Amino acid sequence: MYNLVKAMKALSDNTRLRIINLLLERECCVCEVMQALNISQTRASRNLTMLYDAGFLKMRKEGLWSLYSLDKNNSGGYIVKLVEAVELALANNKVALEDRERLKTAGRTGVVCSQNKRQLCR
Repeated sequence: MYNLVKAMKALSDNTRLRIINLLLERECCVCEVMQALNISQTRASRNLTMLYDAGFLKMRKEGLWSLYSLDKNNSGGYIVKLVEAVELALANNKVALEDRERLKTAGRTGVVCSQNKRQLCR
């Protein structure tokens, strides 16, 4: 039951719901999340970490970048169902649609993302 409570708490935040919305579109590094949501690096990293710890995300390394995506093979099958519910709920949400539009122009920025610093793009 602990993991379910952790997952539900992770979903109880506007920023984390918006991050899931972005990751429904494609995998992202911290810098792309920052740009699409217009938030600080600290806020993006903290919320990605909470979603990762709750079992929603997986992370892979590509050179200097850590790329996050939804973990569709999560062993706790309820995670996939929760993500589906979020996707359904945000389908016509104005803020979610605007975030996805900004994501189209977001990219890995050289100054921020290419530095090999754990706190920047993880």
